[in-house]
Amino acid sequence: MSETSTAFTRERIATTHELIRPHVRHTPLITIAGGDVGLSARPLRLKLEFMQHGGSFKARGAFANLLMREVPEAGVAAASGGNHGVAVALAAQRLGRKAAIFVPSIASPSKIDLIRRCGADIHVGGDRYADALASSERHVAATGAMPIHAFDQPETMLGQGTVGLEIERDAPEIDTLLVAVGGGGLIAGIAAWYEGRVKVVAVEPEGAPTLRDALAAGHPVDAPAGGIAADSLAPRRIGARVFPIVQRFAAPDVAVVSDHAIRAAQQALWTALRIVTEPGGAAAFAALLSGVYRPAPAERVAILICGANTTAVNFEN
Repeated sequence: MSETSTAFTRERIATTHELIRPHVRHTPLITIAGGDVGLSARPLRLKLEFMQHGGSFKARGAFANLLMREVPEAGVAAASGGNHGVAVALAAQRLGRKAAIFVPSIASPSKIDLIRRCGADIHVGGDRYADALASSERHVAATGAMPIHAFDQPETMLGQGTVGLEIERDAPEIDTLLVAVGGGGLIAGIAAWYEGRVKVVAVEPEGAPTLRDALAAGHPVDAPAGGIAADSLAPRRIGARVFPIVQRFAAPDVAVVSDHAIRAAQQALWTALRIVTEPGGAAAFAALLSGVYRPAPAERVAILICGANTTAVNFEN
């Protein structure tokens, strides 16, 4: 039996949800009129996961790892563009564990500050997530710390899958869910939860099309790792465990959005709803606002707003 069939069932996601529920928020799911944000008047559902502890969905996977695995005396280590590092630092602080976090130089200052305030040892170096990952692997080899991968770890994906569980409980009527993709742990967990019962659409920035390129090749491959969302959606390649789950359960076509579309989505969310998002957090909404994803007339769409760790409010420049 494959790892996909044994590790990422709805039952395991539900069990993970019960385990982490005392430590995470059941974030709001709101309904807005599309006309409020410059779209057609049809209603839209927004899952406000940026209101999660630490400012992103990553807290779910972080707590799942610390609660489901045996943590050594040396603590845990994580490489991150920023949000995963914040989440692991926060979870480790609340559960009384040591944490060493490795981030690249492109990480947002707001994320670096959050990691420091959670009491973790933070190491900043290299230009991209892959550089931080290499540094964290050296630390693990030297200290015996437990690595917590940002996306390609079973417990991480199970934790992120609880977002799908909550959306289904709060909005069982939806047909389509738009989800931003970096390494793919979030969409893999959600897609495993829905098992094809809802169309789960991946959204990626043009500067980091990790899933699009992997689907074209038939397996994970290196992709560009740039653009304004590079600190959260540019890991170089999709996860090896992530890929078969997404290939099986997510929609086959990836919505790829420009930096301009992401910035416009940030601006629209702020202007209409006073929602502040980081670029990666607005990417899924950008697919709808820009017309890259065009729903059918009666399609009932939900959008995951997944992160808000930014210091910017004026999105016009």
